[in-house]
Amino acid sequence: MKTFFGPTLSLFFVVFLFACTRKTKDLIKVDEVSPWCIIDFDSLDRTPKQRIAMLKQMGFTKYGFNKGKGDLSKMKDEFKLARENNIEITSIFLWLNAKRDSVGKLSPMNQELLTNLAETDSKPIIWLSFSNNFFEELNQEQSVELSIEMIAFVKLKADELGCKLALYNHHGWFGNPHNQVEILERLNQDSITMVYNFHHAHEYVDEFPVIVKKILPYLSYVNLNGVRKEGPQILPIGQGDHEFGMIRQLLDEGFNGPWGILGHIKTEDVEKVLNRNMDGLKLINSKLNKLEENKTTHNNVQM
Repeated sequence: MKTFFGPTLSLFFVVFLFACTRKTKDLIKVDEVSPWCIIDFDSLDRTPKQRIAMLKQMGFTKYGFNKGKGDLSKMKDEFKLARENNIEITSIFLWLNAKRDSVGKLSPMNQELLTNLAETDSKPIIWLSFSNNFFEELNQEQSVELSIEMIAFVKLKADELGCKLALYNHHGWFGNPHNQVEILERLNQDSITMVYNFHHAHEYVDEFPVIVKKILPYLSYVNLNGVRKEGPQILPIGQGDHEFGMIRQLLDEGFNGPWGILGHIKTEDVEKVLNRNMDGLKLINSKLNKLEENKTTHNNVQM
């Protein structure tokens, strides 16, 4: 009896000690996430200087630029301030509307956006998306062909700026990840990637395990959000029914970031909104770590 219980008890003690003392490593690095949709989504209507100061005080080192209110007069100032404060602007949003943009011609506002970008030292990824008015009268093949033509035109502009391009899922035909994958397969250009947004993923929740496998080869960024199929569209991370499972599926398939969190609420102080999302992200990390610990303990016991 002694010869049996001695080694067995020792093994259980070692496993217990290992489980209690090893340091967990967050699977989503909280200090590396970047805020998105924080310009024009802020009840305090911060100036570029105030926004950069807020981000710096909160410990963020990067964020995405969405033009907001159509006012680009302070864009170059914001990029300059960000650089001076060692904050990287990682992405910039380019929204195409068929009433104003066409193959070979961008709207005055979009052209101003790219002109301003050319006059900065930054090379953010251009996150490109389309209004559904491009596709309302078109069949699937016509929609794919028009997308390819328009993306090829914008890519020439991006190449001139030294910027990469990523497709951004919004609503409508272009927001369908299956359509974006078809476009990317036809384009067959490794430099064009995809951004996946949880706040535009509600109608695809049930098929997300399939979608993850399809988009993974092209995926360069994921913006997180709480997800309930019935809405609301914008919900703090950790308060939905599906985002934890969706994040786990992304991690299991090998996607390890980068990740973004949202402001995206016009009626609140964006700092409070970001803090709620950071708290939710810590909760997600805690749940992920518990799963990993349980898995490790189970595997060690089976040894």
